[in-house]
This record gives sequence, structure tokens and C-alpha cells, in this order.
Amino acid sequence: MPRVPFVCGNWKMHKTVGETVALIDGILAGASTLEGVEVGVTPPFTALHAASKRLIGSRVVLCAQDVYYEAQGAYTGEISAAMLADVGCRYTIVGHSERRARFGETNESAGKKVGAALKAGLRVILCVGETLEQREAGAAIQIVSAQLEAGLAEVTPERAADLVLAYEPVWAIGTGKTATPSQAQEVHAHLRSRLGALLGADVADTIRIQYGGSVKPENARDLFTQPDIDGGLIGGAALVAKDFLAICRAAVP
Repeated sequence: MPRVPFVCGNWKMHKTVGETVALIDGILAGASTLEGVEVGVTPPFTALHAASKRLIGSRVVLCAQDVYYEAQGAYTGEISAAMLADVGCRYTIVGHSERRARFGETNESAGKKVGAALKAGLRVILCVGETLEQREAGAAIQIVSAQLEAGLAEVTPERAADLVLAYEPVWAIGTGKTATPSQAQEVHAHLRSRLGALLGADVADTIRIQYGGSVKPENARDLFTQPDIDGGLIGGAALVAKDFLAICRAAVP
């Protein structure tokens, strides 16, 4: 079966509750043109409840930006997978490079978060990606392979249907620099090969791998038509409804 493209907007630390509702309304106004594409939004934690209510009955899925791996307890400031599911989230992002660089996320903690999210019934967008220094040193494939393998530590082939990967070269996030379609495809193809080794080739063929890193309406189509790129995890452009919708339309098969 063909993989259904998935375009998800990662809003990061942007939007109040009122701004969230307004942006969602703008996206919903154009969502009828997106047949054949799964669309997701990730408002900040404070706006998830309002977003969930606004998305009732729509084809846009609610996602979270992060999750903690413990079910409950004395973890001030953290949010459990069960809490996210309870508010209406269908997916959570795990292992984003900003979480790794700024907040101490490790390959191992990302793997534990993946396991906890899947156990709670959430789907997961697992992020992998190398820095510019790592790419220039020729270590990009080694880095993303290690991130992938640790991230899948608690994933069985039976749960792989609930997994999405996102390849986000760190040097392209918020910089205006974008991996060329051929650069992105090379890493995506490698990731699918590693998925095959870890989970089986048939399973690997079903897992969607998004690209993220300065995706814009102008370059989205060239990226999304690569054979192993199945949509995108979109940052800045996801904060403007018309730009996000244009990127989503670029993923329409």
C-alpha cells in the first residue's frame, strides 16, 4: 500500500490560546483541498485543550511537542503520555534536536519516551538529524543511525504502524538552509534501510519518514516527490495558515 504523506506543523513556543484557535481556523478553512494527506498541528501545552475542541470532527490531528517517559509522579513541569492522550493528542514528537541541544535529551531518554508514548496509545514522530559539524566530518549517517537505533529500543514490529520518523538536519532548522532533495533522499533511504534491518523490510516500507528543516512552499514539492520522503515536519512556515496549507498541498499525491 502507498504510504500516506504526513505534514505536521511544529509550532514550538509560539501562540497563545486565542492565537492557536485563530490559526487552526485558518488551516481548517483550506483543509478540504488536502485529500490524500494526513495533516497535524502541535500547539504549546497550554493550548492543547482549546485546540482539541476546535479540531473535533475535522481531518486535522492534534499532536504534542514532547512527552515524559514516566506515567506519573514527582516530575515537576513534565507531561505524561496518558495526559496527552486524555486531552485529545494523537501523536507526540520525541527527540527533536532542540530538546537534545537545549534540554538534555539523549538517545536513550528518547527511546524511553517512544516506549511510554506507544504504551499509552499515542503515535510517535521520532526526530533524528546531524549538526553541520557532524555532516562536514562525514558522520551524518553514523549519527542518525545511532539516534534511530536507540529511539527504537522499545519498538516491536507489531507497534511500528504507530511510528513516524522525521529527518531534520540540525543545520537546516530555522536557518533558511535546506538540504537539497538529493541530500535528504540519501539519508531517508538509509533510514529506511536501517528500519528494514531492525524491524523487517515489509515493516520498513510502511513507515513514513518526514523531512524537516526550512521547508517552504517554494521547495516543498521538490522534497516531497523524492521516493523515501513522506511529507514534512514544518517549523516557521507552519505558523502562517496559507504557507502551511501550500506546503500540505505540495504533498498531495
